[in-house]
Amino acid sequence: MTGEPNTTTSNRTIIVTGTGTAEAPPDLLTISVGVECRRDSVGAAYADAGTASAAVSGALRRHGLADTDIRTSGLNVRPEFVWRDSGGQQVTGYVTSSMLTVRLRQVSAASAVIAAAVDAGGDDVRLNGLELGFSDESAVAALARDAAWQDASVKAEQFASLASARLGAVMSVAEHPDAPGPVPVARIQRAAASEAISVEAGHSGINASVTVVWELLD
Repeated sequence: MTGEPNTTTSNRTIIVTGTGTAEAPPDLLTISVGVECRRDSVGAAYADAGTASAAVSGALRRHGLADTDIRTSGLNVRPEFVWRDSGGQQVTGYVTSSMLTVRLRQVSAASAVIAAAVDAGGDDVRLNGLELGFSDESAVAALARDAAWQDASVKAEQFASLASARLGAVMSVAEHPDAPGPVPVARIQRAAASEAISVEAGHSGINASVTVVWELLD
């Protein structure tokens, strides 16, 4: 007598999500440098904003920044109004504002570069914050994934033990992408160039999250 082999496949699984973080010294600093000019006429406001913005860009290039790392990210021209009971809403002047997004690839030189940009633009310059990160985050992201996998494995082993079972083959893996953790900095108003603010790079982190499905064996 012959017949088909009698096989039994377990349909029990365990699903675990693991998280991990990897940190490293950042090698990229992105700053937002604005120019804001208030003048009596729209032409004067626009022209002076252009002059100040060009001065800031020139100072950045003199410190070695490439054209690809300096980008105009905003431009606005608007009137300013005041309400007077005798005449209603009246124009009191005009404001032109522009914004440069700048990438600094030498974080250690950031303080001097920022001070030079502020000094070049004068009282019309606004610093709107900065963000520290990585020019190539792949190596740090790989470490974060390793940590997330290890976290998921430890959890799965614990749950399997509690269920008087053991882990079998990995059935599926799903990664949940996460952005690098930027370092937030509050809005900074103009300071004298001779009083350059120190930029402390510290460490910046990347998070990873992974969901793994294991077969659960008796």
